[in-house]
Amino acid sequence: MAAYLMGIDYGTGGAKACIIDTQGAVLAYAFEEYPILHPKPGWSEHDPHLYWEIACRIIKACINQAHVQAAEIKGVACSSALPSLVMVDKAGNPVHNAYNLMDRRATAEVEWLKAHVGAERIFKLSAYRLEDHPNIVNLMWERNNRPESFKTIHKSLTIDGFITSRLTGAFTAHYSAACFWGVAYDILNKRFDDAMLEQVGIDKALMPELRKCEEVVGEVTAEAAAQTGLAAGTPVAAGQVDCNAGWLGGGATEVGDIQSNLGTCGNFGVIHKSTDFIYELMEFGYTVESEDTYICVPTTITGGQSIRYLRDTFSQAELEAERALGVDAYDLLNLQAEKAPLGCEGLIVLPFLMGERSPIWDVHARGCIFGLSLNHTKGHLVRATMEGVAFAMYDSFRIIRESGRKINLPLVMNEGGAKSRLWRQIITDVFNVPTVLVKRRTGAPFGDAILAGVATGVLKSFSVAKEWAEYVEQMDPRPENHERYLEYFGLYKKIYEHVKQDYRELADLRSAGAQG
Repeated sequence: MAAYLMGIDYGTGGAKACIIDTQGAVLAYAFEEYPILHPKPGWSEHDPHLYWEIACRIIKACINQAHVQAAEIKGVACSSALPSLVMVDKAGNPVHNAYNLMDRRATAEVEWLKAHVGAERIFKLSAYRLEDHPNIVNLMWERNNRPESFKTIHKSLTIDGFITSRLTGAFTAHYSAACFWGVAYDILNKRFDDAMLEQVGIDKALMPELRKCEEVVGEVTAEAAAQTGLAAGTPVAAGQVDCNAGWLGGGATEVGDIQSNLGTCGNFGVIHKSTDFIYELMEFGYTVESEDTYICVPTTITGGQSIRYLRDTFSQAELEAERALGVDAYDLLNLQAEKAPLGCEGLIVLPFLMGERSPIWDVHARGCIFGLSLNHTKGHLVRATMEGVAFAMYDSFRIIRESGRKINLPLVMNEGGAKSRLWRQIITDVFNVPTVLVKRRTGAPFGDAILAGVATGVLKSFSVAKEWAEYVEQMDPRPENHERYLEYFGLYKKIYEHVKQDYRELADLRSAGAQG
């Protein structure tokens, strides 16, 4: 009987699935968007019921598209954007909407933890910043603000953990996701610290069972098989973080490998085995040898989302052209951005639409357009946003480079906005490093399918990921552009420092207005 593998990935804006064969050929691919909900300032949610409904649709779509028998699918693995939090009751049903990575409501809990536990102590244990609102912080918010419904929570899961639970009935988390619980997660010993959980008042029973990414954690149940079209008994792997999945699919398997995504976030990751974690950045487990391998992932929260925001909010003409003519609205925005010169004739964007992660870690930061003039067009604004995201990522890249960690160039550009040649050239010039593009555009679900293959023994090892990876469109940095960008980057940094305190004052005014 033939053997095939399935991967399923949940980003902040949509879900993807694919089926591959044992030679790495993609036989089917499906994608479906879901809405990002912002019911209150600082909140960012999904309807978790859509996760499973969409899973059933895209799994069936892939099976039909690939023309394979369900029993021929020998393994499944899931990934998701993190931090994310799906709270479920004993029956596995969601309690409230799910948190996604842009949610920043738990500011009071963060301040309590800083005052009563200490940010340095927490980072030393978990290698995770409080400012990123890890899952335990959000569970504290639930306890403090919705105490009655909090009592009904049986387990806290990630999005991929929720899908895995629906497939298998097991409430698990993998080592790469466990870091995103933060606060009480012991990253070196791969467990939740009892004393820390007791101090912050969160019951250990709410924590999922922790497993290696490469482990099989269960099999598709008869009920899940009836809903998805998969065969009952199909093995399901523990899973991985979505950026790990994308980069694994792009061939990142060795220490020093570096890849970048421009999905909802803008980020890049460098694989390492150091336990000297960098405080300003993000560190969590990597999929390959997940017990002792890590990845440093600096992230700007609304990297690709900033361009999606411009598309959805200010580009009705481009969206109508997409609907009527089938021309991608993003491509139309790129054409306009290409007409703007480097520096956008004095236009600088701080792309902090929902606060910011590394390296500034400012929950109150918001978007800022500096230097806007009557000569500026939408194309200027689009390019300035691309440049702003590149500056935000470069701000962290400098820290890794100065740390002395191994970096295997070229920088591999992977998912999302990386398809934009203009944006890739901007990043190439800002970072001052050569870049290449992953030819295969399947992204994270392809890496999930590889994980499923290794977990089940269908694939010999993760080395096939590098064997299958193909890179195209190499770009080299232009020194004169880099020097010019450094001047704009210096001003970009100054602008943030000038308005940093104003962001907090604005947050106070906004909070007072909401209470009034």
